[in-house]
Amino acid sequence: MPLSWNEIKSRAIGFSKKWEDETSERAEAQSFWNDFFAIFGIERRRVAIFEKQVKLSRVDEKIRNGRIDAFWKGVLLIEHKSADQDLDRAFKQAADYFPGIVERELPRYILVSDFVRFRLYDLDRDTETHFNLADLHKHIKRFGFIAGYQAVEIKPQDPVNIKAAEAMGKLHDLLLASGYDGHQLELLLVRILFCLFADDTGIFQPAQSLRAWVDERTREDGSDLGAQLAQLFQVLNTPDDKRAKTLDEQIKAFPYVNGKLFAETLPMASFDTKMRETLLDCCALDWSTISPAIFGALFQSIMNDKARRNLGAHYTSEENILKVIKPLFLDELWAEFEKVKSNKNKLFEFHKKLRSLTFFDPACGCGNFLVITYRELRLLELAVLRVVHDAVGSRFLDVHAEIKLDVDQFYGIEIEEFPAQIAQVAMWLIDHQMNVKVGEEFGMYFARIPLKSSPHIVHGNALRIDWQDVLPSARCSYVMGNPPFVGKTYQSAAQKADMEIVMHGIKGAGVLDFVCAWYVLATKYIKAPSPFTGEGWGEGVAVTRCAFVSTNSITQGEQVGVLWSWLLAQGIKIQFAHRTFAWSNEARGKAAVHCVIVGFAVQDGANKTIYEYDDIRGEPHPAIAMNINPYLVDAPEIALPSRTLPVCDVPHIVFGSKPTDGGNLIFSREEKESLLRREPTAAPYIREYLSAEDFIANKPRYCLWLEKCPPNVLSKMPAVLERVAAVKAFRQASTKETTRRDALRPTQFAEDRQPKFDYLAIPKTSSERRTYIPISFMKREVVVASELFTIVGSGLFEFGALTSSMHMAWVRFVCGRLKSDFRYSAGIVYNNFPWPDSPTATQKQTIETAAQVVLDARAAFPDSSLADLYDPLTMPPALVKAHQKLDAAVDAAYGKKTFKNDAERVAFLFTLYQQYTSILPAETTAKKTRRPRVLKG
Repeated sequence: MPLSWNEIKSRAIGFSKKWEDETSERAEAQSFWNDFFAIFGIERRRVAIFEKQVKLSRVDEKIRNGRIDAFWKGVLLIEHKSADQDLDRAFKQAADYFPGIVERELPRYILVSDFVRFRLYDLDRDTETHFNLADLHKHIKRFGFIAGYQAVEIKPQDPVNIKAAEAMGKLHDLLLASGYDGHQLELLLVRILFCLFADDTGIFQPAQSLRAWVDERTREDGSDLGAQLAQLFQVLNTPDDKRAKTLDEQIKAFPYVNGKLFAETLPMASFDTKMRETLLDCCALDWSTISPAIFGALFQSIMNDKARRNLGAHYTSEENILKVIKPLFLDELWAEFEKVKSNKNKLFEFHKKLRSLTFFDPACGCGNFLVITYRELRLLELAVLRVVHDAVGSRFLDVHAEIKLDVDQFYGIEIEEFPAQIAQVAMWLIDHQMNVKVGEEFGMYFARIPLKSSPHIVHGNALRIDWQDVLPSARCSYVMGNPPFVGKTYQSAAQKADMEIVMHGIKGAGVLDFVCAWYVLATKYIKAPSPFTGEGWGEGVAVTRCAFVSTNSITQGEQVGVLWSWLLAQGIKIQFAHRTFAWSNEARGKAAVHCVIVGFAVQDGANKTIYEYDDIRGEPHPAIAMNINPYLVDAPEIALPSRTLPVCDVPHIVFGSKPTDGGNLIFSREEKESLLRREPTAAPYIREYLSAEDFIANKPRYCLWLEKCPPNVLSKMPAVLERVAAVKAFRQASTKETTRRDALRPTQFAEDRQPKFDYLAIPKTSSERRTYIPISFMKREVVVASELFTIVGSGLFEFGALTSSMHMAWVRFVCGRLKSDFRYSAGIVYNNFPWPDSPTATQKQTIETAAQVVLDARAAFPDSSLADLYDPLTMPPALVKAHQKLDAAVDAAYGKKTFKNDAERVAFLFTLYQQYTSILPAETTAKKTRRPRVLKG
């Protein structure tokens, strides 16, 4: 175990006094450096060699050799001179040795000295430090790499994380190619990961013990490496007093680790020269700087070729994890600390409370949520210890006894074995990093070796096992995590089966995303926990709180009515929420999905907060809310059902027609012209045909519309008959009975909903970039596909209301999404939309006039498509101004002049919706006891 810094400083002072009068390089240099290493409790010969010979360069076809005064592979190169010699020249001489050193053995540090003066060069950080022998004790912490611990700044974005994962990936591939695979390969790699980390962080003493052992004690051809590793693992799993007395001293020096990490006996792997070299390359990396949070996910990725090509693509960034844990508990704990830190007794109780908290991630993966949470809590505990230490006025006698937090406060479930193993090791790694930080703070070394506590990571299917068996809810403080993002369409058969079990009794659950299962199980888990009365808590004070990351689909569209109707009925209250933002990750190949974070419990919380994003890739700003509803709006708790009729007395909306024709009734302009050249008499039976994309881009296609084509005319058009026959064959080949039945009428669309009158068309899908969904009046002759909605009987008033900012705010918050695009719907968006309540004739006329100005502004650009007109970058100023006037007219019809933002508009609309629906009869009619407005004739 490393000496404490206080002991090291004391030894440094004694060293300086002993050598203050020495000047002769040749006579005493080696003794000087032996004593120098002894300052840190290290026997020099265990780490460094004197007079290391290296090849410098060729001079006249002859190789010129040099000798390094002292060399520690991969760590330190020492060049020593007699008193008053040029240290700049000494550094240059040291640098000249580099071409003759194997790359993985290149040192990070160069130290030059003439007994009296020291210069330490950190080549990674490009820094140099000068001091005299008498001041060595003042600079001694710069030599933490010799002592076995040092202050290390962990950066998730540090390239070393990916470099380390790729190095392990190379080792994985070589082992796999040798026939070593499956569970045994995964566990071997996890063990090697722990050992590599231990080798650079003081767990193994001296530093680089593993590297030296592999380099010096195994054959270059790797033939004995598998057996040697097996022996090493056995030693690491054996207490010192139980080990064979005849063990080689070098392997005997490795500590007893415990934690069951090395308990299982693995088949011996067969190594060769290349595999041994690869392991040594892994040893050459600085594992002390690895972030356990990110490395776990990167490490998991090496097991899959496709995942490795996009290494780190699905890693959850620390910033995003903090978006979950800060409002869930961390901000509150820091605020409590600030209140109690001046009161000794209250601070003592607060520290006990920290120890009593438990954290549960039921989809923990490689444990990144648990790792970051533990790190942040240890930082909070460190702040507590600083206050206690300062109050006592002297150093802790035993810092170990002062630390209360441990990894056994953390629980997780993971369906795959390998990431579950990584999660456990990652928790031990972050624990040691934080112990090193504590040691740095208070001047004493602290390591929990052998491991006595373990995180409770369960390998199993979270949707099948009972969470109470992992951690009884009565003892659980917080549930959190980032459950799998799998839409209903992409769920595997096994996932669908899991969903059926979890969602039993929840009507309409077939539309739900996979993540919803965790909301349902978490609700059942926390629904009625027994009062938690652990130390530091008042009786019945604590109720388990939860927070999950989810795709934003669970707060939009049809899923809200299904999921949140059930959750609200169980008494769930949303306590904080992040509105839609881009959930990005570290490392290259960054992936981003549109996500929300929802914090909830079975009790109401104070200081409810909605985190809003002006830019979904930017930073949020908090807004205090009176209530947070399932759409993440400060509004009444409403989960919109999918209605067949509007809540207001307005024209009905319907889908367009569906051909189900195998492409035989639909054709492009070129195909239409080709058909007409063969069949001129078909011209009256060809109509313009529009899907949503055609409509917006103004690129019509065409269709055969044979509704009124007499049989005697059709029989004389062989080219048309070919297409009709193809339609029949296509439908007959279908597995659906209804489609096969439609084969009896191949001249018609399978679903004909073509309006008999002119209509207003609304695309089902539209880009989120647009301020307004492009809608337009269409002639009844234009056939619309099912990707367009049609509204017959609408006029300028309806057009104005539906193309206003008020309606668009409603769309943004309640519609479903296709990727990030708006997915307009009849049942959720249109039929639930609260129209203005009985607008006056003047208000209606103002809206109609403004709506006509919008249409006129469009008409000024006859060659521009709706896509061009409503692109944020190309939208004509006249059209922008026309819409602004229309927005003001519609707002006035609602009795409002201004709204600060969309959220305020939607909150107002939800209140109006609640008023309307409170007087609606059962959802069999659209009639109300009062009309919210008067329709045009």
